[in-house]
Amino acid sequence: MLTIIDKYILKRYLATFSVMLLMFIPIGIVIDVSEKVNRMIENKVPFLDIARYYVDFTIYFANLLFPIFLFLSVIWFTSKLANNTEIIAILSSGISFTRFLRPYIIGATIVSLTSLLMGFFLVPKASEGFKNFRYTYLIGNGREEMRDNTDVYRQISDDEFIYVSNFNTLSQTAFNFTLEKFKGDQLEYKISANRIRWNAQNKNYEMYGYVKRTVGPLDDVIEKADMKTANFSFELEDLTPTVYVAETLSFFELNSFIEKERKRGSSNINTYLVVLYKKYSIPVSAFILTIIAVAVSSMKRRGGMGMNLAFGILIAFSFVFFDKIFGVLAEKSSMPPMIAVWIPNVIFGILAIYLLRRAKR
Repeated sequence: MLTIIDKYILKRYLATFSVMLLMFIPIGIVIDVSEKVNRMIENKVPFLDIARYYVDFTIYFANLLFPIFLFLSVIWFTSKLANNTEIIAILSSGISFTRFLRPYIIGATIVSLTSLLMGFFLVPKASEGFKNFRYTYLIGNGREEMRDNTDVYRQISDDEFIYVSNFNTLSQTAFNFTLEKFKGDQLEYKISANRIRWNAQNKNYEMYGYVKRTVGPLDDVIEKADMKTANFSFELEDLTPTVYVAETLSFFELNSFIEKERKRGSSNINTYLVVLYKKYSIPVSAFILTIIAVAVSSMKRRGGMGMNLAFGILIAFSFVFFDKIFGVLAEKSSMPPMIAVWIPNVIFGILAIYLLRRAKR
């Protein structure tokens, strides 16, 4: 059962973490608004879309910087306990340092389970809305980013390949569509269209600026139409960019998608696996960072809370740096994604054990 001291520490743990989120998220929103307000005005973005975007932005931003917020909040309130000699009084009463950690571990469990469920179901939906808004309404850097990241070239069967650019999930429309069908090593036909749109009501695709070129033994046959409907074997998600689709799928959808891409022999499978494994690794980091934060800030220091916060910020940003570096290595090199994603947790887990032993002394 939880004692009065356990409840006191657990309450401070959760309250400080919540306050940290409420402090920094509005700052992030203000910075984002200041950068994008001119583009929103130029594109006459509806207020309802802007409001929905910033709800998604809040969830996306909180999930992205979750380790930093958690770490700094634990450093903050534990340093205050140490400076007020509350920790010395607790340990002097006969409570061991390991027992003192119990409410912190309970708090980390609550936060990590919340993060896990959000990563499985809520964050993908928010990520989809966040990216859709940027790719739909923002110009300049947003459009350039879209051009760089949304081109899709994919093999959908043993002898069929598709290409699209500038896919928009809101309107379910893609541009510069191409489908190539091969027979052995020879091109059998090629279909191209300026724009292709999924018609949810009729369950088919509408192509605008349609051109089909069928390769013959002597002459090619060319068929043209302003608009033509067709049924294809590929699904709508096959038109979605690599990282884009992985980040916007819920846990079960992502697992099914990865299995399908693995059967196709997709060259981008590592990118999908990194997104999947991070859904597990980030919640686990809550325990590791909590232990490090307690070990660092539970002792009184000459520099006071400022020294603890400075050291905490250094460790937190180091963790994020390692997480990003090994994530990129998993996507771009031959390093197994699971190993790359878990290496930061292993490194900082070892650091947590070392700092915990020092703190016990």
